[in-house]
Amino acid sequence: MQNVDQTVIATALPAMAASFGSDVLRLSLALTAYMLSLAVFIPASGWVADRFGAREVFRSAIIVFCLGSALSGLSTSLPLLVAGRVIQGVGGALMVPVGRLVLLRTVPKQKLVDAMAWLTVPALIGPIVGPPLGGLIVTHASWRWVFFLNLPMGALGLGLVSRLIPPGRPSVRRSLDGLGLALSGLGLAGLIFGSELVSRPVFGRGVGLAILGVGLASCALYVRHALKVPRPIIDLRLLSVPSFGLSVHAGSLFRIGVGAVPFLLPTMLQVGFGMSAAEAGLVTFSASVGALVMKPAAGPLIRRFGFRALLIWNGVVSVATLAACALFRHDTPWWAMHAVLVAGGFFRSLQFTAFNTIAFADIREHRMADATGFYSTMQQVSLTLGVVTAAAVLEVSMGAAGHAAPDASDFAAGFLAVSAVMALSVPVLARLPRDAGAVLAGRR
Repeated sequence: MQNVDQTVIATALPAMAASFGSDVLRLSLALTAYMLSLAVFIPASGWVADRFGAREVFRSAIIVFCLGSALSGLSTSLPLLVAGRVIQGVGGALMVPVGRLVLLRTVPKQKLVDAMAWLTVPALIGPIVGPPLGGLIVTHASWRWVFFLNLPMGALGLGLVSRLIPPGRPSVRRSLDGLGLALSGLGLAGLIFGSELVSRPVFGRGVGLAILGVGLASCALYVRHALKVPRPIIDLRLLSVPSFGLSVHAGSLFRIGVGAVPFLLPTMLQVGFGMSAAEAGLVTFSASVGALVMKPAAGPLIRRFGFRALLIWNGVVSVATLAACALFRHDTPWWAMHAVLVAGGFFRSLQFTAFNTIAFADIREHRMADATGFYSTMQQVSLTLGVVTAAAVLEVSMGAAGHAAPDASDFAAGFLAVSAVMALSVPVLARLPRDAGAVLAGRR
């Protein structure tokens, strides 16, 4: 529900703008409001789960997300829509990290690889299914159903959570790091929003640079604060755990490349190659097929090769399949596109499963909530920076070539740029111990 929602709205923006008598650029505030809400509230997810219990927080997060969806679907003005998206962001900020926390606390370590493989699938399918689903809804129904569809899905999820997830006891109460939450929220929001405005200067590049500066300054103040207090909202000391720290560093670089795909690929197929939204959706859907095929293969592959070797070599192949998208042209055979995208979906999904598992291999039980909040925050930031990076490279390439609209060469530059960032994750992964995650992989 959440992963589809993040991308399905982009397709509906023109119809929503017409309904409100506004323009698409102003409606992009609905996208930004959601991302900023996630950035501000994800760091608090670990404390909230410890304070009130993971299952109770997970159920509440689904309810809040659905309330925000209903308000967004019923909105008659841009301010109401933005308010609904902010509420959705609050629910979404708690849903994914707390859901992962429930899994980490209930699944035996020997079965964690297979469990993480399941958990990775919707995260990869959502961005692929979202754009074509949005196109179908806008074409054959009202844009409001983009949000109303979350309500029955949320009700189903709420029932399953109540039935299947065991109740948990709140842990020892600790005070909320309010100053840390304010500094981290301001810093992350400034980085995301400022980077977006710098790459797409709707209000002028000066405004974007100013917001980016505030974000960087707030992040610097947060680092200073976090090193002084015993339990900060984002505990940077967790980076000293090798498997967690290296997974965060390498995973963030890897996700910058992956985060650019839902933006670059559909735009290239429609704007660069002249495909319809339906045709582009059929092509992009191939990546989700690869992700589904990966699920049963993840456990055996990790047990056969171990985390370190698999992450390194699978990372190299993932970079190659992403860079291969730069070779796409309007006359590229469909079978070739599908083959590259299916392979890319398989290897990226496998890499995500390995990252999401090894990151928590050496985290102790009482620090698991802090680790999931930290990890989810970095996931969101890196995926967002992927879109920002791709948009910036597109603009630079268009400006250098004098193109009024992006063509195949501009998109090729975008794919190559984010592939280069993704490639930087491989040397980081080489620093993993050879026996990292041996218990999880069932290896001696």
